Amino acid sequence: MSNQRQHVRTSMKCRIKICHPSFGELVAQTRDLSDGGVYVKHPQLTELVAGTRVTGQVQDLPIEAPVLQMEVMRVDAEGVGLRFVED
Repeated sequence: MSNQRQHVRTSMKCRIKICHPSFGELVAQTRDLSDGGVYVKHPQLTELVAGTRVTGQVQDLPIEAPVLQMEVMRVDAEGVGLRFVED
């Protein structure tokens, strides 16, 4: 299987609030980040399917972070790979 990533990933751990109608909101932890998306670890996120849209907001910053639209690109046993979506 070839690597189709367009952006370099950087290891980054921070708290992120993820919202979706199926579970409301939860706070999870990022694993890595790129210009195109983020990987988020949380057991409840593994119930989502590819193509699902969620919102996310980084927590614990000195100012309120923007709420971003994201789409599930892949799901594994630990969490989900999310792509940033521009509306």
